[in-house]
Amino acid sequence: MADPAMSVTPYWEVTFDADGDVDGRQRNRLLAGVADRGVRDLIVFAHGWNSDRSGATSLYSRFFAPFPRLAPAARIGYVGVVWPSMRFSDEPVPDLPRSIVDGSARRPALDKDTRTALRETFPGRVTVVEQLARLLEERPAEESALEEFGRLARLLVEAVPPEPQALFAADTLVEGVPQDGPAMFAGPAAAVCEEFARALAGLEVPSVAAGFTVPNPWDGAHELLRQATYYAMKRRAGTVGERGLGPLVGRLARAAPAVRVHLVGHSFGGRLVSFALRGLPEGVRAVKSVTLLQGAFSHYAFAARLPHDPRAGGALQGQQHRIDGPLVCCHSRHDTALGTVYPLASRMAGDARGALGEPLVGKLLGAKWGAMGFGGVRAVPGTRACTLAEALSAPLPVSGCVNVDAAAVVRRGGPPSGAHSDIVHPELARVVLAAGRVR
Repeated sequence: MADPAMSVTPYWEVTFDADGDVDGRQRNRLLAGVADRGVRDLIVFAHGWNSDRSGATSLYSRFFAPFPRLAPAARIGYVGVVWPSMRFSDEPVPDLPRSIVDGSARRPALDKDTRTALRETFPGRVTVVEQLARLLEERPAEESALEEFGRLARLLVEAVPPEPQALFAADTLVEGVPQDGPAMFAGPAAAVCEEFARALAGLEVPSVAAGFTVPNPWDGAHELLRQATYYAMKRRAGTVGERGLGPLVGRLARAAPAVRVHLVGHSFGGRLVSFALRGLPEGVRAVKSVTLLQGAFSHYAFAARLPHDPRAGGALQGQQHRIDGPLVCCHSRHDTALGTVYPLASRMAGDARGALGEPLVGKLLGAKWGAMGFGGVRAVPGTRACTLAEALSAPLPVSGCVNVDAAAVVRRGGPPSGAHSDIVHPELARVVLAAGRVR
């Protein structure tokens, strides 16, 4: 049944829990509906860092709206993936933690909406959430209080075997994260909180930073909680993709053998649909294209060898070959969330020495810790590169990785995240259609 708020039809919503288990009734409606409606091309979109279903549905409705006009003869079906991600309510965009303030005073306490979101995102941790909120509100002067805060933050987000999510902690070795979890939890919490506070002060605009001489470590504690949640959502996106969406595509291939599946992901949703490739059953070739919109995961994810560690490869090395078509990565230099916040988060997660002493935007930090959506796929031989205009004026490659510089349209947005969520454009809809050769 179509969502009344959806701009296209047929549309199906598919909901996964944190471990990748799918809503059975929604799955069955999708499997039956694709065959009954004679869908030829099925576009499956996964949202990013957004815990609100209505926000995800609104994104899908707006992004899908041009498709019937752009491909009037195509028999297209649409799927919106809903998965339990997390957003701090004081963030201006729904995909990455806010780490650069807009000049207003920080409010390190957790407001009611954020506490509610944390409880819903991490069920069974209600007491932990309330203890974290109390410490952020009171901001005790004792160093032991910061240590307790760090302990509680780790307890909130940790995945303990045999939980399925525990299997997806090690994959972020691609970005230097140790197998036993982010290094931000390995050392004294007070020192890490102080380092976060200093790093954030360095990210601020000069007029703000000039009067910010001695950062309060509780500002860093607030950021530690954000980044811990960020790490957990990154892990969760991989879980949902490999354990949930990948097997679902396999069932679709059996129920409707002629259907052509096109995976689209924004931000962490790009990570989700990419990990779905690892979860495809053997021999399934139903995925005809993958389009990443400002993907918030390592630009080395598909690399067979990492430039900074030739003994290791990306978590998704070779998975682009599971696509019976191209993997298209849309990126933009205007996405400051992925150009500054993402490297900071990855660096602090993977190196207990912290981010200070290296430029937060530039070759040293960006090359090792960079994101797909900022600079495109890296270290994959044969990757093509083109501008958005070139991608829309000539056929895209029929296979392999393709970097599309989408800065011509993905450009609007202020600090801290820049253009990260500026993805609703008919030009990007056209890229999805071109990648899948949908006509």
